[in-house]
Amino acid sequence: MKHVSTSYSERANLTMRMHNRRFTRLTNAFSKKFENHAHMVAIYAVWYNWIRIHKTLRVTPAMEAGLSKSVMSWADFVGAMDADAPAKKRGPYKKTAEEISN
Repeated sequence: MKHVSTSYSERANLTMRMHNRRFTRLTNAFSKKFENHAHMVAIYAVWYNWIRIHKTLRVTPAMEAGLSKSVMSWADFVGAMDADAPAKKRGPYKKTAEEISN
């Protein structure tokens, strides 16, 4: 290879940093757990490619690539997440001594 350009990857990094506070420096909007950070990156990727309409394309990147025929809404996205992993039922809460005596 004669010339390798990193401009595409650098632009993608800049776009992610500008849209997601977790990637900017000197911020308190960070994830304490790596798992939460990975989930936020996944949500950003879905928003960027399936929900957000690109200004110059006038469609989503997924539609331009032929992966979708319509714009996905947040309700569609949450429904797909719930279908994949339904919410777990929470266990009983501990009662205080006052509640037990009554």
